[in-house]
Amino acid sequence: ADIYGPSVPTLMGVRDHDPAAPGGGFRPFEAHGVKANSIGYLVPPEKAMIWRGPMVTGALSQLMRDTRWGELDCLIVDMPPGTGDIALSLAQQTPLSGAVVVTTPQDLSLIDVRKAAQMFRAVEVPILGMVENMAGFVCPHCGETTDVFGHGGGEREAAAGNIPFLGRIALALDVREASDAGRPVALEEGALGEA
Repeated sequence: ADIYGPSVPTLMGVRDHDPAAPGGGFRPFEAHGVKANSIGYLVPPEKAMIWRGPMVTGALSQLMRDTRWGELDCLIVDMPPGTGDIALSLAQQTPLSGAVVVTTPQDLSLIDVRKAAQMFRAVEVPILGMVENMAGFVCPHCGETTDVFGHGGGEREAAAGNIPFLGRIALALDVREASDAGRPVALEEGALGEA
């Protein structure tokens, strides 16, 4: 649902996909056992999306409604940061089981994630948990972690908001390399304890 900065094509490693389905609508692509779709397949990657709220919410609605997903165990929607039109429209137009909020440990991000949590509560979407992203930089040479953006802000915010804390993701070279190459880091050798 990140209409302005779609990253799913890069993260999933499928940059060339024609989403047009025979007879209309969209067909998702499948990579790594996951079906996905993105506005990134409808707009050239170098083109800036200069759309106002109604166009954005219309595009999101069309992607959600017209993608021929088939049978799914669950549908995860990657949201842009903030509490703008996209988040509000999705929460109001789609029955959501819950939201996972993502923050960095620094105060600037925590202010925004606090507002996002308030918005989800206001539209009665359960908050399933909070993840702290960019939780320290892991030096690829010595393995030492430097807390560039502070330490523990996400965990403290989760506790203050009575939100389950789901964990931290460090800034690590292998995560960046896998993401840029379109290989989910969870599938990398040694990730999560096994390949």
